[in-house]
Amino acid sequence: MPKRSVSEARLYLCTDGRRARGDLADFLDAVLGNGVDIVQLREKGLEAREELALLEVFRDACDRHGALLAVNDRADIAFAARPDVLHLGQDDLPVRVAREMLGDDILIGRSTHSAAEASAAAVEEGVDYFCCGPIWPTPTKPGRHAPGPDLLRHAAGLPGARPWFGIGGIDLGNLDEVRSYGVSRVVVVRAITEAEDPGAAAAEFAKRLAG
Repeated sequence: MPKRSVSEARLYLCTDGRRARGDLADFLDAVLGNGVDIVQLREKGLEAREELALLEVFRDACDRHGALLAVNDRADIAFAARPDVLHLGQDDLPVRVAREMLGDDILIGRSTHSAAEASAAAVEEGVDYFCCGPIWPTPTKPGRHAPGPDLLRHAAGLPGARPWFGIGGIDLGNLDEVRSYGVSRVVVVRAITEAEDPGAAAAEFAKRLAG
């Protein structure tokens, strides 16, 4: 199936390998079949061999559904697994170095937590999209300052057409508020991964983001 482009993407999901539940393949089919455009494996502490094995499951599911697969932080894993996307934080390998390692076939995303970082990511050579947040404090990033709506408004007013996503504590209850700040793309974690019916939650996000 042809892959969606990052400019077309609206719903970006971060999930662990769901090893405690043992339902990774079914989970990925459910969410990718119901509107998730990009899925990132985010699980700290994995050995490289473990991460690569999980990414094979992600890759198969993404190929079936035409979705984009993202690797978090590690350019070496991206070099080995050849995902569609490498997402880099502010303290990770510089974009220039990652781009030299990976070439032009892999997209690079950037995390930003301030107006200055968002402004830089909007024009930084080698960056294909960026994320702004966390909007609200979230247990997935304990202790991190939440810059809130002002960062989203700033990003929405930046010139240029580079895609960007809001991230941090977004759920179906606050999605309309998030969108009112100029956000058209979101990164979601718990609102889908912890949902009773992840596929239904993804479908509702996708429906509302398309509206």
